[in-house]
Amino acid sequence: MTARLLEHDSTVPLEGATVEIGADGAWTQVCRYGDLLPGRGVAALVDGEQVAVFRDRAGALYAVDNHDPFSGAHVISRGITGTREGIPVVFSPMYKHAFDLRTGACLDDERAPDGSPARLRVWPVRIGPPPPGSSHAVAHDVRGP
Repeated sequence: MTARLLEHDSTVPLEGATVEIGADGAWTQVCRYGDLLPGRGVAALVDGEQVAVFRDRAGALYAVDNHDPFSGAHVISRGITGTREGIPVVFSPMYKHAFDLRTGACLDDERAPDGSPARLRVWPVRIGPPPPGSSHAVAHDVRGP
C-alpha cells in the first residue's frame, strides 16, 4: 500500500497538516507533515508497534514496520532511502537489504534468516487535519493504490 497525495488546497500549507497512520480502523497522528524531512525516516509507536514513516522527495508518504527481519533490530526508520530500478526503497542500516516502500518486500532476499518471508508490514498513511489550535484547518487525503 502506497500513500499518494490526491488533492492539495494550495492556500493551506502541508507543513502544518498531520501525518496519520491507520491501525485497527482508527487513525493515529504521528507528526506534522513538515516535520518529515524528504528522504529521511522517523519512528512512531502505533498500537504498540514501531512504524517507520518516510516522506520522499516528491512528497509521497510511506509507513512500514520498523523491525528489520534480518538483524532483529528496530532500525528501518534510520535507513537510507532511494530508488532501485524506479522502485522507492529504504535500505536497512544493518545489512543494507533494500525494502520496497510500497509493498514492504525485500528486493534482495525472499526469506529472512528464521525462514519467514522477508517483508515489512505496510501501514496505511494519510495527511490529516492540522492539530487543534493550528491556523490551518483543511485536511488532505492520501490513499494507497
